[in-house]
Amino acid sequence: MKPLNIDPSTFRYHALIGTGGIGAGTFFLLSGNHTLGREESRLGRFLAKRDYCKLHIITHYVKALLGPSFPVIEIGKVGDDDVGKRIRAEMEENGLDVRYVGVSAGDQTLFSICFLYPDGTGGNLTTEDSASFKVSVGDVAQAEPEFARFRGKGIALAAPEVPLEARHALLRLGTKYGFYRAAVFSAGEMKPALAAGMLADVDLLAGNLEEIATAIDMDASAQPAQAVAEAAVERLASIFPRLELSITAGRQGSYSWDGSHLHFEPSFPVPKVESSAGAGDSHLGLMLVGKALGLPMAEAQQLANLVAAMTVTSPHTIDYRVNRDSLREFARQSGRELHPSVRRLLAE
Repeated sequence: MKPLNIDPSTFRYHALIGTGGIGAGTFFLLSGNHTLGREESRLGRFLAKRDYCKLHIITHYVKALLGPSFPVIEIGKVGDDDVGKRIRAEMEENGLDVRYVGVSAGDQTLFSICFLYPDGTGGNLTTEDSASFKVSVGDVAQAEPEFARFRGKGIALAAPEVPLEARHALLRLGTKYGFYRAAVFSAGEMKPALAAGMLADVDLLAGNLEEIATAIDMDASAQPAQAVAEAAVERLASIFPRLELSITAGRQGSYSWDGSHLHFEPSFPVPKVESSAGAGDSHLGLMLVGKALGLPMAEAQQLANLVAAMTVTSPHTIDYRVNRDSLREFARQSGRELHPSVRRLLAE
């Protein structure tokens, strides 16, 4: 592990506590780049690629780049099956704190089927009756002593693939103990999350264009990315004045709103896209790294774009090659000028 070039005593936040999906999956490569139709049958083949689920992906990058002095505490469940045992052991081996990752007897571990088009884009289908969806408000409450331990100095993360009620409980604990609170919702969850008032307990709302557009009743496919980002700022910031936004726009780049400025950061050039699955999760992970370091939003965003670009060159949804040295070399090959603070973080 080669984390970023940082002095742990300078961290703005000192731990992350999160809940979300923990599991595995498989990849299926479709024949043809045209979008899969509702009743279409399409040929394809399974690929030898490793897939992971939301919480695991996001927090892996936080831990890998902030290092052993930054605790990352997971709240979730796996099944009492071989997949669950393997994933839990892998997380622990890579430094994630899995004391609050329970084993749900009789349930299977969360599993996803990631479908890919030949151009590297794609999406995923995820089981909704797995151990992850048994995570309860009570499970989250068991970790309250950890929130108390890092009062005013922690990041709370609510990620998809566990019930909204459990995620809201985590965000409320974040509010109670003065945490910086980050959340991401799938497009299908956005309206229920808004109706439940969850954004009142969120400091950073992250998502892709489709997810953010759903929150403001826009069709992302019919509007330029800039228009979606501007509309999201106008509508959401008027209701939640302290809300920050992180919006990924694929190959175009990303947008961030820090409460006063909307910033666009172009994507880094990529020699060959192997898979875009997991790139948005890696991007959020690095936005949270930036928050932990106290970086301005735009600088954190450039670091997040850099990591997301590198991850799409990997066939797996967690790119274990990502560290300070590999990112510095990837940035050098891109020819892109980095913010001075980002250069310092990647320095030898």
